[in-house]
Amino acid sequence: MLNKVELLRIFCTAAQSDSFKAAAVRLHISPQAVTRAVQQLEQNTGEVLFHRSTRHIKLTRFAEEFLQQAQASLAQLDALFQKRQTDREHVIAGLVRVAAPKVLRPILMPVFTALAQRHQALQLDLRFSDQIADVVDEQIDVGVRIGSVRDNSFIARTVAQVGLYLTASPSLLAEYGEPADLEQLTLMPVTQLMDRATGRPWHWYFRDGALWSPKRSSFIVDDAEAEVEATLAGLGVSQLASYSAIPHIRTGALVRLLPELEPKAWPLSVYRPQRGPVSERVRLVVDNLVQALSDRDIFPESP
Repeated sequence: MLNKVELLRIFCTAAQSDSFKAAAVRLHISPQAVTRAVQQLEQNTGEVLFHRSTRHIKLTRFAEEFLQQAQASLAQLDALFQKRQTDREHVIAGLVRVAAPKVLRPILMPVFTALAQRHQALQLDLRFSDQIADVVDEQIDVGVRIGSVRDNSFIARTVAQVGLYLTASPSLLAEYGEPADLEQLTLMPVTQLMDRATGRPWHWYFRDGALWSPKRSSFIVDDAEAEVEATLAGLGVSQLASYSAIPHIRTGALVRLLPELEPKAWPLSVYRPQRGPVSERVRLVVDNLVQALSDRDIFPESP
């Protein structure tokens, strides 16, 4: 059984046609469907709506007045939905929870602050952590991840590659010399980034999945920006994310060491944990993140 709005639309189309067959062609339905809709509407109103012949149909006197009311009601309904569509285009509101690595906070915060300023009804709940988010328990809508997105149920888009570079300042190399291999590297001071989950420094990653733990750490910190500053100050050799290291390598403030030992770059992805319909607010956040993280000025592919 058709709803009342559909009945009125079919009736109005039939009223402007010479026959139910002609109305069916305009509506892309069968003539029988038009006939059934008119009969149902006649039952609902308790009035005959059309004088029928084998060739033509003609509105009854009641139907002429009913047609005006039906057209006015449908016009109001269309205007209502048009206003709601227009409102959605200009006002995007609601909560979006985002999970992202803590190391990307300096890059992502300008994106989020700009979004919040442009869309004041948008509520952003940001979860910066170096641990992979539990998207179900934390009800995450959008995520950013360095490394593979292993859950096949996620909708993920790779936007950049993140390498790991061994770097040191020219002043440090002037004192210790440039290492030719890992054995010589063990004789140099290094900085390390703390893994908050374990309370121990992160391993260093090298080619073919090899892991290496420095024996002589001169500076340990739990903040990636602080580690960059320490490296620039000549406190030690560091393994830095490529997006942090490359700008300083280009200016000569840092030197890239042992590139032949570097691991394969990791993908940087923007993902949605939920398949199916995407709300406008979630799509807005995803699109802005994809655009920002695809910027090769921020995520250069090489020095």
